[in-house]
Order: sequence, then structure tokens, then C-alpha cells
Amino acid sequence: MPNIAILGTGLLGSGFAEAACKRGWTVTVWNRTASKAHALEAFGAKVAATPADAVRGADHVHLILRDDAVVEEVIAAARAALGADTVICDHTTTQPALTAARMERLEKEGVKYLHCPVFMGPPAARNAEGSMLVAGPAALFAKMESALTAMTGKLQYLGERRDAAAAYKLFGNAFFVGIAGTLADVFSIAKGAGFAPEETLKVLDVFNPSAIIGGRGKLMAAGNFAPMFELTMARKDVRLMIETAGTVPLAVLPGLAARMDVLIAQGHGAQDAGVVAIDAVTK
Repeated sequence: MPNIAILGTGLLGSGFAEAACKRGWTVTVWNRTASKAHALEAFGAKVAATPADAVRGADHVHLILRDDAVVEEVIAAARAALGADTVICDHTTTQPALTAARMERLEKEGVKYLHCPVFMGPPAARNAEGSMLVAGPAALFAKMESALTAMTGKLQYLGERRDAAAAYKLFGNAFFVGIAGTLADVFSIAKGAGFAPEETLKVLDVFNPSAIIGGRGKLMAAGNFAPMFELTMARKDVRLMIETAGTVPLAVLPGLAARMDVLIAQGHGAQDAGVVAIDAVTK
């Protein structure tokens, strides 16, 4: 069984630590707020006073931290105690360019590093469910594949492009927060129209958003804006949505309306509403 260190025991890190202990792995944890680490002693984890103490003797180290700055700080604090064969698996959601630069620098310094962000919450971490993305050297992934597979429901290796996993994690999270914002606006429109939130979801019985994402998404990615739903008509409908919401706050629609207005002024009104992506997909 592996000897691992987990640096960062917030909600997700604690889930990983609890699951690893239950698998019989030897687990040492560290967290800036020590009480969050000590809570894991009940599952058999050992608590270290510093990142260096945590990683000393570990086969692999798992980082679940706030952002790039904290990742750099914690790696620097642990660096002297890392073994020559220890692999750092960084599960932190980070900025792609900074991730690529960090991986390149660590490779040159002889530090073994994979970026492994996840799509999962604490319950999924405790139950080895959800998804994990991995980017980095193929040889390191091959070495860690079995251990990482044990931590997740689906493991996807994206290759050696250093920023791939970081970028794909942001793609996925953009869908999540975008959907949350859109749902919030749907509920705002419903409130303005006098409907309960639960009633609005009945539209899903006849309307399939995932089909739009798959079908319209491919057309938009290809830069195909042949009109199926003209931008000017979509803008009119957005106006109706905003008017119906009235004084109820909106999360997404006002910004979308402003973008549509710019594109209509530029002469794109007769193109498909997907033309809102024109600057992103045009080479």
C-alpha cells in the first residue's frame, strides 16, 4: 500500500484523505488550519506540522489548494523533503499558463509533477466517484495511473501538453457556473411572471438543453452561423425575458444582451444567435 501525503484538507482534500485511509493507504495530512487536519486522525491519518514533514518519505503527494500562489508556496515549503522518486499530483484548479510554466520549471529541477484537477465534490471524493483529468509526462502518468484510478470514477489522461488539464477544468467549470447563472435567470423570469421555481423545470419535459449544447456547439465551434434563430429575434426574446423578470435580479441576461447589441451594430443581426461566439472561434 502506498505512503501518501495530502496537503490541503478542506472539504475536497478531507474527502480524499478519508477515502485513502479506508483503502488502507498510509496517509499523512497537513493543512494551514491545523484543526481541519486533526479531524482526519479519526480515520487513521497522521498530522504533520509542516508541508516538509508531511511529504518526507511519501510515495506520492496530493495537493488540493486554493490557487496558483498557494500551490507555489506549499511546493516551496515541501521541496527540500521530497524524495527523488516522489510524484506530486496537483488537484488544484489553476491558471493554464501558470500551470504550464510551473510544470516546465519543476521538470527542469528534477521534480516529478502531474496536474490532476477533478470534477467532484466531497462525497464523490470519499466514494472514489466523479472524474479526474491528468496532464503531464506519459511516464509519470503510467507510474501513477493505478493509484489515481483508485481515487476517482473516471480517469482521463489528456497527454503531455502541460496546460491541458488546467484548461479543460476551466471549460467544465464554465459550463457549471454558466448553467447555474442561466438557471438563476430562468427562476427570475418565472418569479416576475408569477410562477414557482419548481414549475419552471417542467419545461425540461419538452425542451432538451443538452441537445442544443451538442448540436449548436458544433456549429459554433466551426464558425457556422447560418441562421436558424436570427440574432435580432433572439435579442428581442432576451428583451422580453428581462422585462418579465422586472425588478428581480438577473445574473446572465443583461451581459448577453449587451453583447448582442454590439454584434447587431456590427451587422451580424441576420446571422444565427450563435454568432455571439464569433470572436472566440474565428481564426
